[in-house]
Amino acid sequence: MYVNIFQLGPLETNCYLVYNDAKEAVVIDPGGDPAEVLAVLRSQGLTLTHILNTHLHFDHIGGNAALSDATGAEILAGEADRPLLSSELGSGGFMGFPKTPSFSFTPLTPGTHTFVGETCHVLATPGHSPGSLSLYFPVLGAVFCGDLIFYRSVGRTDFPGGDEKVLKESACSQILVLPEETIIYPGHGPQTDVRDARENNPFFTDFHML
Repeated sequence: MYVNIFQLGPLETNCYLVYNDAKEAVVIDPGGDPAEVLAVLRSQGLTLTHILNTHLHFDHIGGNAALSDATGAEILAGEADRPLLSSELGSGGFMGFPKTPSFSFTPLTPGTHTFVGETCHVLATPGHSPGSLSLYFPVLGAVFCGDLIFYRSVGRTDFPGGDEKVLKESACSQILVLPEETIIYPGHGPQTDVRDARENNPFFTDFHML
């Protein structure tokens, strides 16, 4: 499996293109104009099967409609985040940022799924938003966690639906228990790994590991 990273949208959200040798692909969190992603899909001859959203804040979903329209890929996201699409935080306009083109999505339930021919454990990791999900691919040794964990930091919890205690519980019970070499691909900024998050992320140093 392969991972390409793009920074899309007004907040330079990390968008991930994950694909395999069979030319199947998924895109995680297209936060803005997906022209770059579409160019790679076409140049590599990839078939996009799904668009996966870790959560439904505007800066992670801005390219959903255009990418789905161009490829026919199904959009999947956590059902508990659906109410966000009725607020500026999801539909756009928040703090003057652009509106989000409307789209429909299919609920993605926590549990074991198959994407790009590989096992993906969809983990319920609320805290940044009520329906935040993390996507763990054992074969990649990587988890895509949206705005749950950043390099030596965590996502904001002061938005509607956010909860700092819940976020820490999610991180410690779902992410920090993964193998320590597991790469953490966040929604913004550089990647990190479970070992560094356990040892050096100040948000977890005084929090009981579940």
